[in-house]
Amino acid sequence: MPFVFVFLWSTGFVGAKFGLPYAEPFVFLLARFLIVIALMVPVVWLTRAKWPTRLRDALHIGVAGMLVHGIYLGGVFAAIDHGLPAGLSALIVGMQPVLTASVVGALLGEHVTRRQWMGLVLGLVGVGLVLGPKIGGSSGITALGILLAVGALLGMTAGTLYQKRFCTGMDLRTGTVIQYVAASIVAALFATLSGESFHIDWTMQFVLVMAWLVLVLSIGAIMLLMVLIKQGEATRVASMFYLVPPTAAFLAWLLFDEHIGFIGLAGFGVAALGVALVMAKR
Repeated sequence: MPFVFVFLWSTGFVGAKFGLPYAEPFVFLLARFLIVIALMVPVVWLTRAKWPTRLRDALHIGVAGMLVHGIYLGGVFAAIDHGLPAGLSALIVGMQPVLTASVVGALLGEHVTRRQWMGLVLGLVGVGLVLGPKIGGSSGITALGILLAVGALLGMTAGTLYQKRFCTGMDLRTGTVIQYVAASIVAALFATLSGESFHIDWTMQFVLVMAWLVLVLSIGAIMLLMVLIKQGEATRVASMFYLVPPTAAFLAWLLFDEHIGFIGLAGFGVAALGVALVMAKR
């Protein structure tokens, strides 16, 4: 499951690159979230899934949705829309495991071993080897784009920890609906504040990209992530994100003929070794 998740999650950066020419970032995400809700509500009704019985539980689920979907995805899409290369955006977000490990002990009482710290450092080095050469000579990079990507990093880190702490018992079907309703509020708010036109050019390419992002990522990959968070320690789950930037770079090579090079290939191995050290049983 972890490696299936890594592949699916990596395609999100490619989807953003394909879809953003046809819609502004937060309007793009708002449409995506609303489609997910429209698809999931009948599933909830047909399967008679249980809604949270306490308002507090529903609010916890909503907060996690705002962080994981609204802040993280909004930050990534907005950063790319503001000229930050997708690879650099993936690199910044790829620092999540280090950020998670640095605070996980105090928040969740999980002990991070020396071997796991070594794995986290190796993972960061591997990510840098793959994406570092892509940063040099890049144009159009602004401070705003970098800040948006950092905001996405903070949102995903906080969302992962919050999900693990307060939402592990949620029903994945009803929980998904609640989370995307909350994320829709965030997307609509930021779209309004940033002055987006709420116009979408529904070309065939955009429809296909939206179908992939909705069905495969927003439903399939997110549910898989929730299962992984429920079953695994937060640090080990977060370590999987180290493999996302190298995988995204590989997909970019396949789809856009972006050269990886020997150093990049070495980075794949280093990142994989780092993930193995973090996820290995003690």
